[in-house]
Amino acid sequence: MNNKLRTTNYKQQIFPKGFLWGSATSAHQVEGNNLNNWSIWEEKTANNKRLAAIKKEWPEHILKAYPSPLHEENYISGKAVDHYHRFKEDFDLARRLSHNAHRFSIEWSRIEPEEGKFNKREVQHYREVIDALKERAIEPFVTLYHWTIPVWFEQSGAWLHNDAPKYFERFVEKIVDFYPDVTFWITINEPMVYASNSFLKGIWPPQSKSLLRYIVVLRNLRRTHEKAYDIIHKKLPKAQVGIVKNVVYFEPHGRNPWNYLLALFANYFWNFQFLNSIQKKQDFIGVNYYFHSRVRWSFSQNENKKTSDMGWEIYPEGLYYILKSLRAYKKPLFITENGIADARDYSREQFIKDNILQIQKAMKESVDVRGYFYWSLLDNFEWDKGFWPRFGLVGIDYKTLKRNIRPSARVYKKIIEARG
Repeated sequence: MNNKLRTTNYKQQIFPKGFLWGSATSAHQVEGNNLNNWSIWEEKTANNKRLAAIKKEWPEHILKAYPSPLHEENYISGKAVDHYHRFKEDFDLARRLSHNAHRFSIEWSRIEPEEGKFNKREVQHYREVIDALKERAIEPFVTLYHWTIPVWFEQSGAWLHNDAPKYFERFVEKIVDFYPDVTFWITINEPMVYASNSFLKGIWPPQSKSLLRYIVVLRNLRRTHEKAYDIIHKKLPKAQVGIVKNVVYFEPHGRNPWNYLLALFANYFWNFQFLNSIQKKQDFIGVNYYFHSRVRWSFSQNENKKTSDMGWEIYPEGLYYILKSLRAYKKPLFITENGIADARDYSREQFIKDNILQIQKAMKESVDVRGYFYWSLLDNFEWDKGFWPRFGLVGIDYKTLKRNIRPSARVYKKIIEARG
C-alpha cells in the first residue's frame, strides 16, 4: 500500500461559496473560573502532575515559557484565558482573520449549577455570545457536551447512572428553548476519547480503570445523543444536528497480513462502531483529526519524522483517507477540529496548508466536506496537560492575557479569502 502523497504537486481548486471557515474552542479550556468536576480534580492532582513532569525531558522553549510543565499552576485552569469576559474581543479577532464560523461549547455547570435550577444570568451570557457571533457574520456551531459536567451530576454517578440521558435531556430542552436561532448543534464531543481516558486508561476524572464501566458509559453517551437529537429536531425541525468523532488514520505496518487485519479491526472499532450505532440520528458528522497509526502487533510504530510540541506525528495525508472512508455514510462532513501544538509557530503554516490540500483532494473525489475549523482560535488549557501546549492561531501571554495574532493565522486568513 503506497500512501505517500505529494501534496505540493497537487493542483489547487477553489472551495465553493458557502464553505465554512473558522476555528474552535471549548468552554472549560478558555472561559475561566468554571466550577465543575474538572476544576475540582485539577486542584487535587496538580502537584502530582508537576512532580511527574520534573522526571521528564523537555525542550528548552517549553520550559522557558510561562507557565511551564514544571509549574503547579500550569495544571489548574483558573481564569484560563478569560474568554468569558473577552469573547467580543476574541470574536473581533476571528472576524479580522476572515472566519465565517466558530465552534464553541455551552458549559452545563454554569447553566444548571444545582440540579433542576437554571441560572438566568448564565443563560443571558451565552445569549450574548451567540449574538456577538451573528453580529460579526460568524455562524455559531454549539457543542452541548465537551467533557465537563456539573458537580451534582458527578456526585449522582454521572454517565454511569442509568438515568444520565434524562438529566442531559432536561438541559438540552432548556438550551434549545433559550437559543432557537442556532442552526448547527453538536451533541457530544469525542465520546470514545472521553470514555477511554476516563474509564480505561484512568488518566482523566474519575480515573477509573474498568472495561465494564467503559462499555456502560459509551452506551449511555449513545442514548444521550439519540435523545438530544430527537429533542432538538422536535423543537427546531430545520436544525442540523451531529456528533463530533475523533478519527485516527490506521494503516498496516509493512506487508504483514496480520497487521492488515489488525488495522481493519482498529479502524472499525475506533472510527466506525459508534457512528454506525447512530446512523439514523445524525445530519452531519464532525471530524476531529490529529492522529495516524501504523498498526502492528505492538499496535503502533510511527516514523514520527515530523512532530508537534506534544510529540504527535504530523501526517496530513491521513485526513484524505479518513474523509474518503466517511463518504460511505452519505452525510455532510465538517472538520470540527484539526490543529497543532506549536509554541514557536514554526510548523503551523505548513500544517494548515497541507491539511487543506488533503481536504481539496477529497472534495475533488466527491466527498461532501462543508467546513474546516482549526483547533484552536486561542491558546488554551489542554486538559490534563495544562497550559503549556500552544494550539492557538492567537497566542496568549498568560501573565497579562494579551492576545497576539500569530503569523500562521494570517496565512490561514489568506487561504480563506482566496477560497483555497
